[in-house]
Amino acid sequence: MYELIDVRKTFKRGPTEVHALDGVDLMVGEGEFLAVQGPTGQGKSTLLLLLGGLDRPTSGRVLFEGRDLAKLQEAELAPLRASAFGFVFQTFNLIPTLTAQENVETALVAARIPVSERRAFALEVLDDLGMADRATHLPSELSGGQQQRVAIARALVKQPRVLLADEPTGNLDEQTRDEIVGLLEQLWRDRGITLVVVTHDSAVARRAQQRAVIENGRVKLPEVTTPAPRGRVVHPSGVSRP
Repeated sequence: MYELIDVRKTFKRGPTEVHALDGVDLMVGEGEFLAVQGPTGQGKSTLLLLLGGLDRPTSGRVLFEGRDLAKLQEAELAPLRASAFGFVFQTFNLIPTLTAQENVETALVAARIPVSERRAFALEVLDDLGMADRATHLPSELSGGQQQRVAIARALVKQPRVLLADEPTGNLDEQTRDEIVGLLEQLWRDRGITLVVVTHDSAVARRAQQRAVIENGRVKLPEVTTPAPRGRVVHPSGVSRP
């Protein structure tokens, strides 16, 4: 699904040039669960942004299903981001003035889905994640683990082929961390999605099918840890969505 070839990403910080990624070669197969592990500030989040088409490399190729994301125009990237990639972040990124259901619905606005259908889809995925009884709650009325479940629901409601999670358990206690990682792993197995999780936590990384370590902008060869899942992306309701 992904092939990265000699990918480099350089930033300027005043007079200093920072090499966030320094010649990364990496392949991620369809339906794989890859954990990218490494210390803070070593290029993990930068790599995830490139995989999701949210940033472009300074040089090199980021191929997604044979298409080089670095060369696509914004008009081509925008619909791809809206349908193929789901994002989950450490800080949840929920809109504080919207309910859990409304936050999930925001992922479908760009697809021009009617309001009634958006509501139904949002409630359905919240129910799948055990959050139907919190649908009308604001983020401030939810625990950290519940907020992350809402954020995962928002990523899943558009049925992405790839789920990209940036330190999804970084703000959670140990018990809640294990619950969220278990949820992501179950979604990966049941739905056949491709899952890439960036983490500094070895307990999280050990749950992945494959592990890669990034240090000083370079990725070490991944280590196979568990069998690949079987299955494909099918919503439990059988409803086709963007």
